Amino acid sequence: MTETKPSPTPDAPADIPVDWGATLAEHDRRLRIAVSSRLGERQAVEEVMQEVALAAVAQHAPLTESSKVGAWLRQIAIRQCLLYRRRRGRQFKLLDRFVRRGGGSAEEGASPDPLHWLIDIERDQNVRDALASLPSRDVEILLLKYTEDWSYRQLAEHLGIAESALETRLHRARRRLRELLARRDGKEGPG
Repeated sequence: MTETKPSPTPDAPADIPVDWGATLAEHDRRLRIAVSSRLGERQAVEEVMQEVALAAVAQHAPLTESSKVGAWLRQIAIRQCLLYRRRRGRQFKLLDRFVRRGGGSAEEGASPDPLHWLIDIERDQNVRDALASLPSRDVEILLLKYTEDWSYRQLAEHLGIAESALETRLHRARRRLRELLARRDGKEGPG
């Protein structure tokens, strides 16, 4: 991992050959403290430290003074912390948008959990499949009530029936949907 630079011109200072493995090991503890104080999470510290090592090895600017290597690495570490936080911010925004669009549900103050998303998506698919098995009049009444948030009065007027008849139809449609979902759960459960 040693890298040497081309020979200097007579008026320029000599470039230092750097053994990055040894240099990073020498400054590891101080860099970790700098990164940890900015991020706090152990996993984040590990990720950023890898980025620091990659950035140091890939650097194209010649190092002219060995005494400044530590400060230079610290600047890289701080820059990588900022980049990490920016990436995480973007990820959280994407996750938040996904949750708000109905792709999952997050509890107040808790970070979204991918397992809950998968369960919610599977549950949604089960409901869609069950709805596809119901008579179209049941599907219409359920969708208007629960996706469009229509009142009993609006539904009764739309269907041209009395509110009491609507309540009976809605109750039967819900019961049929529950039965279909229960049968689906029974088939998918341990058996």
